[in-house]
Amino acid sequence: MVGTAALRSLADAAPRTYWLDDPARPAALAPLHGPEATDLAVVGGGYTGLWAALRAKERDPARDVVLLEAGRCGDQASGRNGGFASASLTHGFGNGVERWPDELPELERLGAENLRDIAETVRSHGIDCAWEDTGELTVARSPHEALELHDLATAMTGVGHDVVLLDEAGVRAEVDSPRYLAGLWDRAGTAMVEPARLAWGLREAVLAAGVRVYEGTPVRSVDEHAGGVHLRTGDGEVRARQVVLGTNAFPSLLRRLRLMTVPVYDYVLMSEPLSPAQREAVGWRNRQGVGDASNMFHYYRLTRDDRILWGGYDAVYHFGSRIEPRLEQSRTHERLAEHFLDTFPQLEGLRFTHRWGGVIDTSTRFTALFGTAYGGRVAYAVGYTGLGVAATRFGADVALDLLDRATTGRETERTRLAMTRRRPLPFPPEPFRYAGVQLTRWSLARADADGGRRNLWLRALDRAGLGFDS
Repeated sequence: MVGTAALRSLADAAPRTYWLDDPARPAALAPLHGPEATDLAVVGGGYTGLWAALRAKERDPARDVVLLEAGRCGDQASGRNGGFASASLTHGFGNGVERWPDELPELERLGAENLRDIAETVRSHGIDCAWEDTGELTVARSPHEALELHDLATAMTGVGHDVVLLDEAGVRAEVDSPRYLAGLWDRAGTAMVEPARLAWGLREAVLAAGVRVYEGTPVRSVDEHAGGVHLRTGDGEVRARQVVLGTNAFPSLLRRLRLMTVPVYDYVLMSEPLSPAQREAVGWRNRQGVGDASNMFHYYRLTRDDRILWGGYDAVYHFGSRIEPRLEQSRTHERLAEHFLDTFPQLEGLRFTHRWGGVIDTSTRFTALFGTAYGGRVAYAVGYTGLGVAATRFGADVALDLLDRATTGRETERTRLAMTRRRPLPFPPEPFRYAGVQLTRWSLARADADGGRRNLWLRALDRAGLGFDS
């Protein structure tokens, strides 16, 4: 049962996304009516689509580009996430070691370059999104997690990462919680950003580059036509030579992708601004993003006005990959509030002003997957599993490389990667998908409570190369 202090902290929380509840939010753009023709059509106005449109114009300013968004650019996962821009393209160092050990140095280099390029785009376009190069602090709350952080620090230091292993006193000197036993500060691998403002800034950059952006324009179907691709919308159509699909968690226009990802709901709270005394009580002078080392992890950070964003723990899958607005509010918010007060008991009395949730997409390898359809005229990048704030720029570049390869035959260092060439295993159809996801979530929570020991089910998934990230 959730305690009264947690319920009290949520009493005034508005059921909407804090980042989108911003007077800087731009006005909606008009939908498409009638026919359009273009060199490149981009479907989806989240990070993947916005980066694809911008990078296409940066590569070739003469290329004609149209972007189609069902709602408003940045309103879905791109605008409501925690704002952790990670250099990792592999969903963390450990997942990269396990899946692509031979390519990991190249993947790490490409990820670091990608993060630097995003920072340069923010600077050069004057995007007001509170970009902060803080790094990320991973905290251990149990002895087995502390041992795992020690091993991870050794491995990461061995390949040149700028990481600092912290004992209990050291981690509490950074962010003070009586629950912390150890920490690992990766000082260069993550930046904090206001996610919706980044998306809106990219939309402005895209418009300034000459891209025609239509909001309120869901694409109903994609088909081949002579020499190109035909997209049908509610009140119009687009004929394009090439297409990039960036719809991610939402049902794909390509049937072949229907089992490659599943949508899971992630839930978030935002507090009121900390008072000076509350700020002093938690420390946090270096303003790192923070994440638990557990399977069922929380992520949290400070905003520019010293609110605390607190999210994660549950990743909820609904039978049949159901996506509905009413699922964006959940009892998970109450559980998150209780966990917050357990982590920071010195902040009892702090209130939350916003509570929200929404879908992200996950793949069985936790990282994006890439490919083409319709003879190489359609490219896609999906499945970022919560680390898409930065990796979507890389994914957009991969998609554009794949389109270029279809016409020129030219490979790039991105298209030669095994991560690009190989597809992960699909999720099973229902009802096995739902049963498998629920059993995996239960097993991950059991492992957290049992010293990290993985049961037979998790070990079987490990051997099969499958998984589900909470």
